[in-house]
Amino acid sequence: MAKKTVAKKGKAAVKKVVAKKVAAKKLVVKKAVAKKAKPVTAKKSVVKKVAGNIAFMKPMQISTDLAVVVGKGPMPRSEVVKKLWAYIRKEGLQDQTNKRNINANENLKKVFGGKATVSMFEMTKLVAAHLS
Repeated sequence: MAKKTVAKKGKAAVKKVVAKKVAAKKLVVKKAVAKKAKPVTAKKSVVKKVAGNIAFMKPMQISTDLAVVVGKGPMPRSEVVKKLWAYIRKEGLQDQTNKRNINANENLKKVFGGKATVSMFEMTKLVAAHLS
């Protein structure tokens, strides 16, 4: 008889352990579902529209000296600078020892006011004089 009671107690103990495991799994599933159901409370970031500066996109009239280098027609300041740099690279006018300097050819000397060498920072100021 002793063996039967031990076996019954053993089966009951196993059932309790299985029941606890099942309950624990249900609890984990409920917690997971509860976590998914909660609304996300992330920090709201301020979203700005990047429209750029409208003044730089305004088409400008180009002088005849500058038109020889970048082309004719009204175009935005940013486009003028892009075409100017393309011209400098195509002609190989950037100084090899000091990359910040531009060695002007005949066309650029007219734009740069007769200067043979101009820094890239000074170049934008000199080009602005040819835009209206």
